[in-house]
Amino acid sequence: MATSPRATPLPSSENSREEQAGGNIVGTQSDVLGGALLVGATLLALGWANSPWAQSYETLWHIPLSISFGELTLERSLLHWINDGLMAMFFFVAGLEIKREFLVGELSSFRAAALPVLCAVGGMLIPALCYVTTVTMMDGAERVVDGWGIPMATDIAFALGLFAIVSRDAPPALRIFLLSLAIVDDLGAVLVIAIFYTSDLSITSLSAGGAFLVALIVANVAGIRHTLVYGVLGIGGLWIAFLISGVHPTVAGVLAAFAIPARPHLDRQEFVRRGAHLLTTFHKAGQVEDSPLANPTQADAARELEQASDLAQTPLQRLEHALRPWTLLVIMPLFALSNAGVSIDLETLKALSSAVPLGILAGLVIGKPFGIGITAWLAVRSGLTSLPEGVSFSHVHAIAWLGGIGFTMSLFIANLAFGSSDHLANAKVAVLVGSTLCAVLGSLLLRRTAASPKG
Repeated sequence: MATSPRATPLPSSENSREEQAGGNIVGTQSDVLGGALLVGATLLALGWANSPWAQSYETLWHIPLSISFGELTLERSLLHWINDGLMAMFFFVAGLEIKREFLVGELSSFRAAALPVLCAVGGMLIPALCYVTTVTMMDGAERVVDGWGIPMATDIAFALGLFAIVSRDAPPALRIFLLSLAIVDDLGAVLVIAIFYTSDLSITSLSAGGAFLVALIVANVAGIRHTLVYGVLGIGGLWIAFLISGVHPTVAGVLAAFAIPARPHLDRQEFVRRGAHLLTTFHKAGQVEDSPLANPTQADAARELEQASDLAQTPLQRLEHALRPWTLLVIMPLFALSNAGVSIDLETLKALSSAVPLGILAGLVIGKPFGIGITAWLAVRSGLTSLPEGVSFSHVHAIAWLGGIGFTMSLFIANLAFGSSDHLANAKVAVLVGSTLCAVLGSLLLRRTAASPKG
């Protein structure tokens, strides 16, 4: 069991904000590419599901796949492995982002966190209320009301990708506000899934999952920093236990993320000392022999410097940096490709006037913008918090519409709420229509207000 020397925390909140506010080019490019792939995958799924090859679309995602661990065999369709497995990885990365934001980011101080947290809460409660009110007035069946969680969620990848495309002149603090809002929204979605969208619980499996979670926490406290240990305990233990327990396995992704160490193995002073020594060694060795291939001393120094660089980073940083591109560029588009394909015909369009689709549309198009916008106005006018630097209420209004892009997360919760019932296809169409409307209106508003002065 490894022990850690005196460790340093993550970079300061000020540095973290500067990095985000300064327009992290790599992150922005990833957001744009991820959003483009998400749209492309959705259009491909819709085109495929409404083509002469529609049957092959359904057949592909229902291919059974199984994995075995001794006598334990887990068999699921390809669609379930994507929704229960790959999406757990997406929630794991979301959990890492949430933890980082609470430790050193925009959510690390009460006053800075108050506005996005309150807006996220208002942007979840009011859409749910809009949905429940609409479907209760039109139908009221218990199974229909189950979809109240669908319009609560914001698609962080889609919203940030669209923001990166249309907001080049926006105040830097506006992206941080959207990011923080979406992260809190993700946390709310996880809680909703964990509490309200679980099947019958297996106490034995849930207890086993709890034991693995304790093991993850103990490994963190003990100073273990090797990511393989957390992979084995998190995937091989916690995720599998939750998969067969009845609690949705995506919750395991977030819990595992919260247990990932946020302190490095090497503190700052030790890294500087070791790095200086290795660089000096490398330089002196090069004066004897020019070619690194014939200079084992240089090769060893370079290898040790690389190892020291890894040890100076926190496991949380390393995992987030390594996995975020996979979630943006592979997992999210694959989820959209496998879940957005719904047959759209005259009957489907007529069904948009039924309770479930109207409830979802009311939640996304009315509830989300109103919930975020009115909460921001009340929070600022009451003196509880203030708008970020350079941000006006017009900016917040535009961001509120981007918050109505439920898309991936709304589709995900729709699957949990309605399963294979007839309501699922109608819910998917409503999510696509509502998210598109919010995306278009949010983009137009953002274009118009991005360069406006604070007011």
